[in-house]
Amino acid sequence: MRTRLPITRSILPFAEILLLLATWDEFPGTFNSMAHAEVYQYIDAKGVISLTNVPSDSRYRRIDRSFDRLHPILSEAELEPTILRFSTQYQLPPALIRAVIKAESDFDARAISRAGAVGLMQLMPQTAVRLDVKDLYDPEDNIGGGTKYLRFLLDRFRGDLPLALAAYNAGEHIVDRYRTLPPIEETQRYVRKVLRYYRTFLKRDLAAADGAVTFSETSFRQPNLESLAFPLR
Repeated sequence: MRTRLPITRSILPFAEILLLLATWDEFPGTFNSMAHAEVYQYIDAKGVISLTNVPSDSRYRRIDRSFDRLHPILSEAELEPTILRFSTQYQLPPALIRAVIKAESDFDARAISRAGAVGLMQLMPQTAVRLDVKDLYDPEDNIGGGTKYLRFLLDRFRGDLPLALAAYNAGEHIVDRYRTLPPIEETQRYVRKVLRYYRTFLKRDLAAADGAVTFSETSFRQPNLESLAFPLR
């Protein structure tokens, strides 16, 4: 007989719900009896999340809780095949995708922000709905969605990488409002961080490939990392 979990709907408390799910094994009694229950998630068009262990709708997807909670950080080598595949699909340098992952989650597939962004590329549930991401924790699903979104932002802001990164961090409408890099310290710090990682990864990739370019040079405007209006450090 299956123990029925009440359906939980939430947007902002999502991180707290997921923390509870991740720590069931540590609780005695009722939670302990549910430690190995399958939990299903459905995110509607408004980003509202419903969780249950008795799905009543085919749109529910099982949450994979099989990751070792103590070792959720994945190596670059483990993620590289996925990064390369989506790099080719969306015509973005692998170094840029790695840089965003490094800045967003430091390669922690279980990372959850205070705002509720989830996974390697820290996707918000509302954004995940737009990108058709089914499992925010699945590295392939998360990287695929994050790379697709980054491609969309670069196209939206006509290949301007700093603006696309600012929109990834603060939202598209914030960048639209200012029509330049927003005067938000957190966002400017984020853009500097990603560009710094990008420069490091790109130099490493170019050195390994003897200077060969493995992506379309016209996919976006490569910023002059040495002459940006703000320092990288």
